Amino acid sequence: MVVMSDFQVAYIPIGVPTFHLESAQKEFEKSIQMLRGLSEDVVCPKEMLLSINALQEFLSEISPDLIVLQNITFANAAYPSEVLRRFDCPVLLWTLREPVIDGGRLRLNSLTGAYSAGNAIRAFRDGVFEYVFGGPSEAQVIETVAGCMKAARVKKQMRGLKIASIGHTPQGFGFGRALDLELMTKFGVELESIEARELIEKAKSYTAEECRSYLDEAEEKMVGLSSVNADNVEGFSRLYKAYKDYVLENQIGAISSRCWPDFFTSFGTPVCAVLALLNDMKIAASCEADTYGALSMYIGMQLTDECVFFGDPVSMDEEENTVTYWHCGTAACSLARRDTGACVGLHCNRKIGPTMEFGCRAAERVTVFRVGKDGDGVFRFFVASGQALDKEKQFNGTSVVVRTDNPAKDLVYQSVKDGWEPHFVVVYGDVAAELAMLGHMLGIEVVNY
Repeated sequence: MVVMSDFQVAYIPIGVPTFHLESAQKEFEKSIQMLRGLSEDVVCPKEMLLSINALQEFLSEISPDLIVLQNITFANAAYPSEVLRRFDCPVLLWTLREPVIDGGRLRLNSLTGAYSAGNAIRAFRDGVFEYVFGGPSEAQVIETVAGCMKAARVKKQMRGLKIASIGHTPQGFGFGRALDLELMTKFGVELESIEARELIEKAKSYTAEECRSYLDEAEEKMVGLSSVNADNVEGFSRLYKAYKDYVLENQIGAISSRCWPDFFTSFGTPVCAVLALLNDMKIAASCEADTYGALSMYIGMQLTDECVFFGDPVSMDEEENTVTYWHCGTAACSLARRDTGACVGLHCNRKIGPTMEFGCRAAERVTVFRVGKDGDGVFRFFVASGQALDKEKQFNGTSVVVRTDNPAKDLVYQSVKDGWEPHFVVVYGDVAAELAMLGHMLGIEVVNY
């Protein structure tokens, strides 16, 4: 009997016994070894599934979140149809390379089986599936399977995600406003809403002693917090306790928080550094109440297990082929350049602190990402790849300079014309392929720049 887990990848090797079973068995064993090397959540049959009865018996034991459907040999459309009839989860169709071409017997005929399977999936799923061709030791096969596992895992994780919208978007920032039913139906995400004043009132009610440990935590991660006005530092510690306690007590995985003007006018201290510390905890925290920005951050964090940068595209250098992403000071402390650390300063407009003030560290590969909507309100993914350069802080606040793989000028011109929202996420890692797969799994258009 197969043991179930929270996330399950099912390896389903289908075929018929009339081909060269010695060759098929070798590929079967190598495939299992590769798959189990990628994830402990893979379930495999004890033997190749060479009859409909054997397939049905294995299918009755599993509850997959991702199916790796492999033609271990040729199999007709009845095999994939049986799988698709039972499960409505993402599918990766895997074709094996012929082991020998010597003018003799066709050993596996996996590719013809793939056409039968693809035809069946097209009928069941309107063509929504991933595909890879090659042997289990080939690098591109391993990368594709690993990426598909990551994407399917994030899809599953979002069904357990609760996002908190703290306050409303400011006037003119409605692009970040989310509807609970839209988030639930498209992503499986639960949206909880709370007024910013509720957390402000909580923060005001605490004593300095109650906030002492929260301030100690901040001082360990931040550079120069003591240089900020003492009243503002105390206000920051109160806000941090209010936010952190709310997030932990309510099992929140991401937040979108209103920031200006309320926290300057009604509380006297910005929320920027509070969001930075939550981001450092890998609680995706966007400002200006951008809920789809927070969702974008969450997806990037889950794919890489790294903190991500959230900000505006504010500058382009055609000669350097770069776009600079910036925001007032909410970046996770762990993103700071090693030579400066997570420096603290004052808000660029209001001259009140604390906010984060640093350039982000370099990275060989980054991915710029956004969950957005087109002019008709249909969801789409923005994806662009590049490199984070070793650059100091570009403006007051936090910034990262990205050299894009494609011409930066083309990226900026086309994305402005295409009507993208002004907030983007810089993911520390190359996850363009995984994002494309996730988009396919969710039925969302992926636009590459």
